[in-house]
Amino acid sequence: MPRASSRNSHLLPDVLAPGLDLVFCGTAPSPASFKSRAYYANPGNSFWPTIFAVGLVPERLTPDRFPELLAHGIGLTDLNKTEYGSDHELSADAMDAAALHAKLRRFRPAAIAFTSKHAAALALGVKAPGYGRQERALEGAVAFVLASPSGRARSFWTLKPWREAAAFVAHRRRLRERAA
Repeated sequence: MPRASSRNSHLLPDVLAPGLDLVFCGTAPSPASFKSRAYYANPGNSFWPTIFAVGLVPERLTPDRFPELLAHGIGLTDLNKTEYGSDHELSADAMDAAALHAKLRRFRPAAIAFTSKHAAALALGVKAPGYGRQERALEGAVAFVLASPSGRARSFWTLKPWREAAAFVAHRRRLRERAA
């Protein structure tokens, strides 16, 4: 399993700030994301078209523009910050659910959306989470499990949980606008 150099232990920087509407959490970067140093950079990955299609961003962004998500109240992180590759290529000891929990306590996003069932299972402490909004919050954040946008997971693709997470964010944004 490929690992980051000791000089830079994180392959991709977290995109986090206090009080975000939603943080996306994957398992680890793909080889294409590692190479380009951008989240969801594989051309077969549907993350960027999907967040536009469900209304989370007003225009279709490209992977290299990932830092711009903060301006839309959206963050990014991965459960494994030191390796890249498919889930079966990653070492169990590099899956850092404790670090994710600490980030959620520190930044207090309204919601977290897992783009990988594997990451969701490890972070939520459940064997096989279902898609959609979860019954229990994670460190105070509403938790969603989304269908993986990876091209390798296309047979499991459904837009429904993505729309559910986007509806949560839209409702939160409307409430904020009314209060302003």
